[in-house]
Amino acid sequence: MVARLKLTVAYDGAPFSGWQSQPNGNAIQDHLEHAFEHIFSERVGVHGAGRTDAGVHALAQVAHADLPVRRYSAERWRSALNGVLPPGIRIMRCTFVSESFHARFTAKGKVYRYRIWNGDVASPLENGRVWHVRGMLDRDALTKTAKLFVGRHDFCSFAANRGVVVTDTVRTIRRVRVQNSGPLTSIEIEGDGFLYKMVRMMVGSLVQVGLGKASADLIRACLAQNGRSFALSRTVAPAAGLFLIRVRY
Repeated sequence: MVARLKLTVAYDGAPFSGWQSQPNGNAIQDHLEHAFEHIFSERVGVHGAGRTDAGVHALAQVAHADLPVRRYSAERWRSALNGVLPPGIRIMRCTFVSESFHARFTAKGKVYRYRIWNGDVASPLENGRVWHVRGMLDRDALTKTAKLFVGRHDFCSFAANRGVVVTDTVRTIRRVRVQNSGPLTSIEIEGDGFLYKMVRMMVGSLVQVGLGKASADLIRACLAQNGRSFALSRTVAPAAGLFLIRVRY
C-alpha cells in the first residue's frame, strides 16, 4: 500500500516558472519532486490542486504525493522537505490522507486574492506583490462592478488561450470581496474553478472600469454574450499581484 501525503505549500512565485513542471526544471512541482527524490533516492510524483502561472504566489496551494513507504511521520516529512527546498518554497503543513483524496479532483473550489497599489509611488516592500496602478481608481465603481461576476456565467471572454481546447467555460463565482486600506485595494474571488488567466482578466477589466476607460455594461455584455470577443476582457492584470490563498475540499 502507498502512503498518500497531503501537502499545504506556500511560495513566492517570482523566482519560479509557475506550478507545472517545465523543461528548465524551475517550476514549483519540479522542486518538490526533486526534494522527495533527494530524501527517498527515487522519483516521487507530486500532484497539485491546480496550476499557477509564473510570478503568481501561493499562501496555501495543496498537493499530494504517493510514497512507496511511510518511513517518517507527517511532521518529520515537513521538516525534511523544507530542509532541501529553496527558501522561496515552504511546506506549511503535512498530513497523511486516504487514497480517496486527490489534490485536484476532490477540490470543491479555490480562493484567490489580487492586490492593487493605487498611487503615484508604491512601497518598495510591496515590489513583486502588487499591481502598481498610478491613475486614480474610482473604488466605488470597481466595488459595484465586481458584484457582476457573482453567480454562474460563461467566462469564455475572461480566459486566455493555453493551446488546449476548453469545451466547458462555465464557472460559478461564489463571492467577490473588495477591501480598501489606504492605497491598497484587495480583491478576493472565490469560485468552483477558474480558467486560464481568468482571475487576472477579471481584475484587469475591473481596473479599466475603475479608471473610467470602460463601463460596467461592457462586463455585463461579456458575461451575457457567451464568449464573443470584447476588447475589455483582454486586459490581463500582472501576475505579481495574484495569490492563491485557499483550496476548498
